[in-house]
Formats: sequence, C-alpha cells, structure tokens
Amino acid sequence: MELNAQERLKVGEVIQGEIGPVAHGGHFVARHNGQVIFVRHGITGELAKIKITAVSSKIAHGDVIEVLTPVPSRITPPCKYAGSCGGCDFQHINLTMQQDLKAQIIKEQFLRIGKMNLAELGFDLKVTPVEPADGMHWRTRMDFAVSPRGAIGFFGARSNEVVEIKDCLIADQRMNVGELASRSWKSDARVEVAVSSTNEISVMRSGRSISGPTQIVEQVGGNSFKISPVAFWQSHKAAPVTLVKAALAQLGAKNGDHVCDLYSGVGLFAAAILKEVGDRGFVTLIESDKTAVTDARKVFLNKENVKILQGLVAQQLPIVKRADLILLDPPRTGAGEVVIKQMIKFRPRKIVYISCDPAALARDAKTLADVGYKLDHIQAFDLFPMTQHIECVAGFAPAKE
Repeated sequence: MELNAQERLKVGEVIQGEIGPVAHGGHFVARHNGQVIFVRHGITGELAKIKITAVSSKIAHGDVIEVLTPVPSRITPPCKYAGSCGGCDFQHINLTMQQDLKAQIIKEQFLRIGKMNLAELGFDLKVTPVEPADGMHWRTRMDFAVSPRGAIGFFGARSNEVVEIKDCLIADQRMNVGELASRSWKSDARVEVAVSSTNEISVMRSGRSISGPTQIVEQVGGNSFKISPVAFWQSHKAAPVTLVKAALAQLGAKNGDHVCDLYSGVGLFAAAILKEVGDRGFVTLIESDKTAVTDARKVFLNKENVKILQGLVAQQLPIVKRADLILLDPPRTGAGEVVIKQMIKFRPRKIVYISCDPAALARDAKTLADVGYKLDHIQAFDLFPMTQHIECVAGFAPAKE
C-alpha cells in the first residue's frame, strides 16, 4: 500500500509502537501505518516511544527514547556510553536473552536466505556462551577513532561523529583504555591496540608502532604465532582455542589427508590441522592479505608439507590438485558461488565453514545444498557479547545419492 505524504514518517518525529522481532544487524522491527522501522535500543515485546532517525522509500530507522512497558530481560547498561558510541548493540539486554536473540537471527537467516528450517533438519540451535561469563573485557583488538579534539572514541551508530570515551568495558583490561584516553592524539589518526595471549601490548597510530613490540606472540594449543599486531586475529580472547577445537572436531582430519585452508590468515587453523595429518599429509593455505601471508610464511618455515598461496581464493584454488577436506573462514561477505563451485570439484568428504555473518553463511549453505553438499552440523558461539555479531561453525558433507 502506497502511503501518501501525510502518512509518511519524518526524521525527528516521535511515535509510539510495539517492538517486534529481532533483525540481523542489531535492530528490532517495528511498524507504523504499514511502514517498517528498524529500531535500536529496544527489545521484542516492549511498548516504547521511538524517535525516527532516517527515512527511505521502503524503511525507516529509529531509536527507542523511552520504554513504556519494559520486558524482564531489560537491564541497566553497565557502560555509560551504551546507546551512543556505536560499539555495542545489546548492553541493555541480559546475556541469556542476547544469546536467545542471536539464535533467532541465525534461524531466520537460514529460513529466509538459505531456505532451510534448522529445527526441521534436526538442529536444536543454541548460542554457546564463553568465558568471561559476564561478557566483559573480552576484546583483545581495538581500533579507536580520534575526535577533532584529539580524544579517542568510536563512531556513533550510522554516524561520522566520534563519541569520545574514557573507558571501554568490552576491551581487555590489559590495554588500560583509561590511560590511552588521557593522552592527546592527532585528530586524523587511528589508534590500534592489540593484546596477545603472552601478555604483550602493542599500540599503533595509523599503522605505525608507538609502543610495544612490532611483532606479538600468540600461543594456541601448543602452536606459537609471531605476527604483526595488525594482522587479522580473532578478537575474543577465548575465540582461537574455542574455534580451533570446534573446527577440528568437525573436520575429522586423518593421517595422510590433504587439506585446504581457505582465507587462512596467519595459519591458526592450518597449524592445528598439520598435527592431525602428520608428515604424510599436506596443508595448502590461501590468503590474500600480504601481512598475514608474511606472518604465515614465518610460522610454517621449513615445513615441507605446507604450501602458502597468496591471492584471492577464486584465483588460487584452481591451482590446487587435491583436497580431501576443506576448511574456510571467509570475511563477512562469505565465500560466494564461484569459490563454492571450485571447492566441490575436489569432492571433499567434509567442508567446515567458520562464519562471522549468518546471512552470508545461509546464502552459501544454500549454494552448497544446490551442488550436492548438505548441512550436517552447526554450532554458534557468543564470541562478540554485547554486540550483534555471532560466530558459527558449520559442517557440510556430500549428500547421499
């Protein structure tokens, strides 16, 4: 139904409405006169006053400014910047409900995009919590913006304005954010901080080291990684161990297997796989980021049964001759149809897919199903508490003829 000009919502308008289901991206869905509104700071089932912040031809965006009837899962946000800094989406919701909402998001994405009903497929999907149990001080990588006044902060939601901060409750306490916040920074800088599992702290300004080592050491499951602080590394301090354990359990690597590790980063998964396949096995890593590849070459120096290919997966995978198993950990955009069709030419007995975006995972799961690989396992982990992000580990095996 086409709305006339009088009925259309306008930026700055305040309406009253009931908050509907959670949506992918940290919003909840509300409706007003047939218009869909993506709402921040609400919870399903609440009656609230909503201020409209943006309007397009099809949808509007809004923020809850007053809760008229709160639901029991609403809590007082522990952080005073919650709702303004743009970093955390769910600080107003208790952790149990956050995890329930994330499970709903995964199921909805698989149903809408992947055309799969996870419950009908036999999956009782829940989002598994990880330590620390309170969802605080877990993040070991931080990238701060700097305000025109020279103070660190984060960009507000859907904004180019920097919200200045004095502390961050999800940052690893070893970073000492309060001390960083007391300094004056160049307004055009980015301040990047990394804390390693071996207690090294690196601070960089716009890519240049200003304190701490220029290479930090991460240790996971007996493997050591000497890497650049700006190389991709899982940001939750429990994530490397959690994801390696979950991925290896699904991969089922055996002595002598040839394994492809796609979007391999510095080789977190490859190092663990190498122990499983032994000297008779072989691991091929494919990664496009030059810094990560440089780090990986040092990690696997003198390993004759490891090959590292630098470049886009779609360009490098055709070079590979054999893959009994494939593990992939793509960026938020997912793998895509071209890469998936290249993967299945090997007829791997198992594909393990690590995903930080359920929409991309659902899309790729449908593509895999269309080419003969069925979803046979899915786990979700709350590796981004207080935010809307979710990490999944999915397994795919050849569908029986």
